[in-house]
Amino acid sequence: MEHLLFLAHRIPYPPNKGDKIRSWHLLRHLAQRYHVHLGSFIDDADDWQYADTVRKICADTHFAKLAPRRARLRSLGGLFAGRPLTLDYYRNAALQSWVDEAMRRHQIGKVLVFSSAMAQFVAPPQGALPTLSAVRRVIDFVDVDSDKWAQYATSKRWPMKWIYQREARTLLAYERKVAAAFDAALFVSPEEAQLFRALAPESAERTGHFSNGVDAEYFSPLHAFDNPYGVDEKAMVFTGAMDYWPNIDAVQWFAREVLPAVRAQRPDAVFYIVGSRPAPQVQALAAQAGVRVTGTVPDVRPYLAHAHAAVAPLRIARGIQNKVLEAMAMAKPVVVSAQALEGIAARPGEDVLLAEDAASFTAAVLQQLAQPDAALGMRARENVLANYAWPAHLAAVDALLVASPAAIAAPRSRAHDTPHSLQRKAAR
Repeated sequence: MEHLLFLAHRIPYPPNKGDKIRSWHLLRHLAQRYHVHLGSFIDDADDWQYADTVRKICADTHFAKLAPRRARLRSLGGLFAGRPLTLDYYRNAALQSWVDEAMRRHQIGKVLVFSSAMAQFVAPPQGALPTLSAVRRVIDFVDVDSDKWAQYATSKRWPMKWIYQREARTLLAYERKVAAAFDAALFVSPEEAQLFRALAPESAERTGHFSNGVDAEYFSPLHAFDNPYGVDEKAMVFTGAMDYWPNIDAVQWFAREVLPAVRAQRPDAVFYIVGSRPAPQVQALAAQAGVRVTGTVPDVRPYLAHAHAAVAPLRIARGIQNKVLEAMAMAKPVVVSAQALEGIAARPGEDVLLAEDAASFTAAVLQQLAQPDAALGMRARENVLANYAWPAHLAAVDALLVASPAAIAAPRSRAHDTPHSLQRKAAR
């Protein structure tokens, strides 16, 4: 087997949040075809226990410890150097040395980079490494991170507004440079790929996408789970990493704008926020009547299985929301915002319930609390089974690691299937 370098900004295990779900399936897929040399950061002390699990499927690994608070301070150096703060946040001399040595020792001919921050180890801001000129390089940006910072800026005040605007501008410049230097640039959805083509037209022909998948056997309604809810509770559930700002914003909005109206008619309605590392703003919501904040749980499936509805009221969103796909796979009625539905081939009213504002969220949730729509849930699962199997999506990556850049042009026509997100972003 050939040797392949895989770089990820976070250890791809356990697959308990969006980026780690995608990177784990990608790593496991590639490890069946290549001798994979994995370099990644570990930013959560609890994740060190999983290092051996990852090592077992790799030819070689290098895990770099990342202390978030120290990394944030280090990132400020980018302000004075004209670099994106993201690059300085993840700068690491030991990892760079390991990458250089692995490339030389194993004569690695293929590189898969996961997220823009990791491209600096094979495409530094000061110029691409000349020794990699003959290496085939594919980057999975996943999302257009620069646009994420632009979205954050709209809800912040000075000086954070200025910092986020600067990060959006400087990171986009780096994303464009990376895309131009790599053989192929991938994103998580047609919408993300089309947005990047608009932002980086010079790399349009090398820009494509592959969608996330779902382990439909793991997330199956056929499993039996104990009910984690109180006997008198009618539960609505939100799942996700609760130190991530779009998730924080979503649950704050729902607790403030939707839950009181729901509980005015259904005092037994309870909003469960299920996810790791809840931020102080999320923990504070537990003081509100009808809100439960669980923190990390060993398994989210019991909370999905026994909820009357899953909710995804995101107002800021990037890419595909795994929380929506997982709830759909469990045949659960899902009430989503337009932002949470971006990139997902689900039919509003048929597979999911689309809510545009607080009033429509309230109405949809009350309907499911009164009588969960089992038929809608089953249609949602059938949609997942038909459209979100991992092997079919990952085959696109196999092709790009061996094919000419022109091979990426095939997915391009599909980028126009659901253009509503591009229209909304263009109007911003």
